[in-house]
Amino acid sequence: MNFHSNRLLIALLGVALSACGGGGDNANTTATPKLLAGGTTLSCSAWLASAVYTQGNCVQYNGKTYTAKWWTQGDVPGASQWGPWEESNVTPTPPTPTPPTPTPTPTPSKVPCRPDGLASPVTAVPYCGVYDADGREVLAHGLKRRIVGYFTSWRTGVDGSPSYLVSDIPWDKVTHVNYAFAAVDTATSKVQLGSGADNPDTGLSWPAIPAAAMDPALPYKGHFNLLAQYKKKHPDVKIMLSVGGWAGSTGFYTATTNANGTLNQAGINTLADSMVATLRQYTFFDGIDVDYEHPTTNNEAGNPNDFSLSKPRLAGLMASYNVLLKTVREKLDAAAVADKKYYLLTIAGSASGWVLRGEENLSGLKYLDYASLMSYDLHGAWNQYVGPNAALFDDGNDGELRAGNAYQYANIGYLNVDWAYRYYRGALQAGRINIGVPYYTRGWKDVTGGNNGLWGTTALVNSTVTCAGVKTCGTGAVGIDNLWYDLDSTGKPTPGGGNPLWHALNLQQGIVPDYLDAYKVTEKTLTGSYVANYSSTMAAPWLWNAAKKVFISTETVQSMAAKAQYVVDNNIGGIMIWELAGDYAWNAGKNGGKGEYFMGTTLTSAIFNAFSAAGPYGNLRAEGALPASSAKVSISLGGWKLGDSNYPINPVMTVKNNSATTIPGGSVVEFDYPVAAPADMSDQSGVGLKVTKAGYTGPNNIGGFKANFNHAQFTLPSWQSLTPGASLAITLNYRLPISGPSAYAITVNGVRYALAEEYPELPVALP
Repeated sequence: MNFHSNRLLIALLGVALSACGGGGDNANTTATPKLLAGGTTLSCSAWLASAVYTQGNCVQYNGKTYTAKWWTQGDVPGASQWGPWEESNVTPTPPTPTPPTPTPTPTPSKVPCRPDGLASPVTAVPYCGVYDADGREVLAHGLKRRIVGYFTSWRTGVDGSPSYLVSDIPWDKVTHVNYAFAAVDTATSKVQLGSGADNPDTGLSWPAIPAAAMDPALPYKGHFNLLAQYKKKHPDVKIMLSVGGWAGSTGFYTATTNANGTLNQAGINTLADSMVATLRQYTFFDGIDVDYEHPTTNNEAGNPNDFSLSKPRLAGLMASYNVLLKTVREKLDAAAVADKKYYLLTIAGSASGWVLRGEENLSGLKYLDYASLMSYDLHGAWNQYVGPNAALFDDGNDGELRAGNAYQYANIGYLNVDWAYRYYRGALQAGRINIGVPYYTRGWKDVTGGNNGLWGTTALVNSTVTCAGVKTCGTGAVGIDNLWYDLDSTGKPTPGGGNPLWHALNLQQGIVPDYLDAYKVTEKTLTGSYVANYSSTMAAPWLWNAAKKVFISTETVQSMAAKAQYVVDNNIGGIMIWELAGDYAWNAGKNGGKGEYFMGTTLTSAIFNAFSAAGPYGNLRAEGALPASSAKVSISLGGWKLGDSNYPINPVMTVKNNSATTIPGGSVVEFDYPVAAPADMSDQSGVGLKVTKAGYTGPNNIGGFKANFNHAQFTLPSWQSLTPGASLAITLNYRLPISGPSAYAITVNGVRYALAEEYPELPVALP
C-alpha cells in the first residue's frame, strides 16, 4: 500500500425542443399549422411565452393569428412591427379536438442483479452469481458489510522473522482476502508473479507448520497452494489478486502511458489480457484489485524510485488510468460470460486530498465493483508534521493543514477518513465504498510542541537516503519504535515508527518482547513510558513517550469500534484492512511464559461482531427520486491542469446533445457534487452556475460532515439552443477535489430528465 507522502470546454448539451405550433411546457405539442391556398389555415395553438418557435410556426394571440419569421421565445406577437411575428391575413378556424395520447408508464430496463451505476458494454454478464436482485454483493458468513483483509506475500518466516501464512487468516471473520502483490512487468506489461523454488507465490513450502501443509495434487506450492485449499474450505470468501502496491506499481506507468504522456492502449490491452489469463490459471481468485500507487498528475506523489518513469508521463497518467479500468472491466466481463463466472474489479484508492487533487474526478470509478480507500498514511514521517495515521474526523487543528494554509477552503480539513469517504461518495453509492483501517503504526521521535506530541513537529532531515529518495523528511522513530521498516538504499532501516499493533501494545504495557532479535532490532531496553492518549473528536489514539519525545499513532478497540459504527451509520459497504498480520491477541505462553501481545484476531473479530447485526449497505447513488425518463445528453469534465497547478480547480464541463431533438435555451442542468469541496462552486462562462442546496454549511467539518452532497445548477442562455449534435462548454471553479459529479438532470420545457448515459435503465424520452 502507499507508505509515502500526502503530499471546460463544456459543451452544454442543450436538448432544445422545437415547439410545434403553440409549443408548450412539455413534449406533447400541436403540429405546426400550414397556410393553404384559398386563404384557409389549419388550426394554430395559443401562444405561450415559455415555448420556442421557429420560422413558419403559427400561433393564436388576442383573437389574431401570427406566423413566426425566425426563431423566437418570449416575444409577444404583435408587440413590435419589426419583431419576429407576422400577422396572418386569415380567419383562424377552431382546432378539432384530438383525444390525448396516453403516456406509457416508464418500464426500467435494469440488468438483473447489476449494481446501480456499474458500467460495462458487455451483455449477459452473470451478475447474479455475485449480487442479489437489489444489486448488493452476497457476502460470506451472512454479513451485510464487507471485511476485506490484505494478506501480504512477504511474511514467510524465511528470514527468521515471525511468519503470517494463509493458514493464519481468520477465514471465518472476513468476506474478502486481497493477496498482495503481483507486480506489472516493465518489459512485457503483463502481470508478474514470483518464479523459482524460493518465491512465496508458488515456490515455498512450510513443512514444519501442519496447518500450512501443501496439497501435492496442485501443480504449484507457496501461498497459492494454500489459497486454493482454503478456498475449498471457505468458498464464499472471495480472494482477489492485488496488482501493484508501493513497490510493484512501476510497470503501470509504462504499460498504460507512453513516454510522451500519450495513451498506451496496446500496453493496457496486454496487461488486461494477462490479468484475465492469470485468473483463469489460478481459479481460486475471484477478481483483480488494482493497487496503482499513484496515477496522479502531482509531480512527486508515488514511489521516488519510479519518478524517472512517472514524471515524463504526468499529463497522461489519469486519462490512461481511466482507460485501464474501462479496458480491464470489459475484458473481465467478456471472460465472465465465457467462463460463466463473474470476476470482480476493485481498486485501492487514494485518500489524501493532496494526491486526489491530481486524480481529476476519477471518472473510471463507474467500472468498479467497489473502491477500498487507503484512508491511512494521512500523516507520517515523510514530513515534520506530527499527527494521526488515520483519524476518522478532523479536529480543526491539523498541523500540516495549518502550515499550508489549507483551512482556507471553508475550514474543511481533508486529511481524515470521513473526508475521503465523502469524496468517493460523489461518484459511488455508499455500498461500493470500503474505508481502510491500518493495523500498523506511524511514529516520530524528538517531537516538540503539541498536546502530548499531537500536532507537534520534528526537525527536518535532509537526506535522500534516509528519506527514501526524497530530499527532506521528518525525524521518524527508530530502533525498538520501528519494528516494521523498509530498507533504504544502503540496506539500513528507514525511520518511520512502523510497527504492528501488537508491538505497540507491548510498548504501552512496558513489555520487552522476545521477537526483537528476529526483526534485527538491537535496542533491547525500554526508556520512559508509552502513555495511551485518545482524541474522541478524531477517534484517534496514540502513544506518547515524554522521556524520548516519541509519538506513535495507533489503532485500538475503541477507535475501531468508532470506525465500524461509522460504516454502519453511513450505510457504507465495509472496512478494508491493511494488513491482517498486524492484528493482535494476548499470548500468555510467549516471552518465557511472562506473556506478550502477538499476532491475533482481536480487532478483526470486533469488526465482525459489529457488522453481524448491521443491515444492508446503501445500494443507490442518488439520494432523491430519479426522473421517470432520460434524455440522450452527455456531460463530461476535461481540460484539467496538472495536479501541482490545479488550484483553483477549473475543469471544462461539456454538455452535448446526443438526441434528435433541439434543446432550447432556458433549459436547466443540475447535479450533485460531494461535500468534500465547499458549497461555493461557480463557473467562469456566464451561465450563472450556483449551489442551490448546500450539504456543507460550515463553519467547519470537525467531527464529520452532516450530509453527502451539495446540489448545483445552471441555465442554458436564452439564446443558446442546442441542436442535435451540438454542445456547450463552461469552465467550472471549485477549491477542493471531488469525484463525480453525479445525479445529473436536465429540465426541458418543464420536463425533468436524467441522463441516459448515467441511468441507462430508464426509458429514453428524448431519443
